[in-house]
Amino acid sequence: MTETLNVGLVGYGLAGEVFHAPLIHANPHLRLTHIVQRTGDSAKQKYPDVHLLRSVEELVAESSVDLIVVATPNTSHFPIVERALQSGKHVVVDKPFTITTAEADQLIALARTSQRTLSVFQNRRWDGDFLTVREILHRGILGRLVEYESRFDRFRPHLKGAWREQAIPGAGLLYDLGPHLIDQALLLFGTPTGVYADLRLQRDGAVAADNVEVHLLYPSVKVVLKASSLVCEPSPRFTLRGTEGSFTKYGLDPQEEALKSGMLPTQPGWGAEPEELWGVHSRCDGELIRKKYPTLAGRYQDFYENVFQSIIGQQDLKVMPEQARDAIRVIELAEQSAVEKKVVPC
Repeated sequence: MTETLNVGLVGYGLAGEVFHAPLIHANPHLRLTHIVQRTGDSAKQKYPDVHLLRSVEELVAESSVDLIVVATPNTSHFPIVERALQSGKHVVVDKPFTITTAEADQLIALARTSQRTLSVFQNRRWDGDFLTVREILHRGILGRLVEYESRFDRFRPHLKGAWREQAIPGAGLLYDLGPHLIDQALLLFGTPTGVYADLRLQRDGAVAADNVEVHLLYPSVKVVLKASSLVCEPSPRFTLRGTEGSFTKYGLDPQEEALKSGMLPTQPGWGAEPEELWGVHSRCDGELIRKKYPTLAGRYQDFYENVFQSIIGQQDLKVMPEQARDAIRVIELAEQSAVEKKVVPC
């Protein structure tokens, strides 16, 4: 097997330009050879050696391309991934995997039939704060966990007319930030017994959910996931409570801002968080004891390295399409719950 895979990227908006292109470019096993950018030439200016294309059909016809990365609006994921798999390419698609589980199941079956690798860019499995939460739970320092709350908040009071704000399938915070929150929870706790959700339109003129609260029901732990566009003063990103203490973490992983500023994972100190942003481990031993808990360095680069190693048969794929499909199923159940205003069995 070749030591380098040629990669074609579909889409050069926020996801393609800020996340996928830099991470692909930084991986020595991947060569970014083609970018589909519908209008403009900013991709060519940033990566002068790539072939700039205007259509997906041009890309899938390129026999030299081994892996296609799809970073386009949510409703286009299914047809583009389907076409890429039919052309014999391996595929990475940005989250959410698809709009429905029926679409996800079709793509999973097609990937199996074509014997191609299919994965979903659930990059926030490699956020430093989430890696830290996994370590804390693995070490059992909180005792038996009884409550887990994960929030992803923003303050964007004014609508900008973006497609994510429109009344179309796959729009709103449930499909934007929900896949991250849900994927992390499913990775930690597995399949819930039921789902309860409250979805609201809070901003003036909003037609897609901009406030999301999802409860995943488990026998022994309370799991609450929240996202909002109207949180001015930050809330904790993670709150964990157990029989022997708690853990509270504010702030977002620094990797997104680092990528926006032009940094790459190859630079020293990548993903590291300053001590003043570390979370706090609290416990009561006669008195309240609060201690900073070091945040592990985030590692978005591990996603694409794993995809490469999986394609050449050296590692198991970490983000399986079946896992991403399960997250979409939870989103569907959350929408149903919000309409029916009751717990929906999972």
